[in-house]
Amino acid sequence: MTQFTIHNSQFTNSNKIELRERIFAEIAALPEDYISTSDNAVFRNVISLKEYGEAQNIMMYHSVKREPDTILIARAALLSGKSVAFPYCYKGGLMEARIIKSLDELQPAMLGIPAPPDKAPVLAAGSLDFIIVPALTYDRSGYRLGYGGGYYDRYLHGIPAFTAGLARERLIRNGLPRAPHDIAVKCLITEEGVSFCPTIQSNL
Repeated sequence: MTQFTIHNSQFTNSNKIELRERIFAEIAALPEDYISTSDNAVFRNVISLKEYGEAQNIMMYHSVKREPDTILIARAALLSGKSVAFPYCYKGGLMEARIIKSLDELQPAMLGIPAPPDKAPVLAAGSLDFIIVPALTYDRSGYRLGYGGGYYDRYLHGIPAFTAGLARERLIRNGLPRAPHDIAVKCLITEEGVSFCPTIQSNL
């Protein structure tokens, strides 16, 4: 697997598109048994994390396609009495955290991704304790390659919540392109364990 060690904001959009395509191809090639085993191990590593256990207000996304399974985590969080929120997205890259009481409330929304209904209660960003942040993949420092919408880049700015990234170990990069506004997650969770990331968010 090719490892990228690019850490500067001169990385062009066309290069990012190429990198995304490369990772999409790697995701498609992952064996089904690896996906299943990885999902179960990631789930165990999340729920055993001290920061998750202590959190009352949690935000996560609904996994799609071959992303690490977040629904296992959502079910466990709801059963344990935590407040669970999912993103409710608006055009223009803005979103809110909206609370659900049951996974049955989620409905296909933007890009077909299940989201809370528009009447679901909003959970203030400053009230969140623990956020699971989506990405195509991460690097070892906790920086992410997203899907290009910019929603989380805007939302996470200034939020004190503990942030975690879920990833397949086989897709992790040694480095990914960074821009000055990028924010690393505080820990990276794969099927192999939990890695706490550097506290300095950018070294550009």
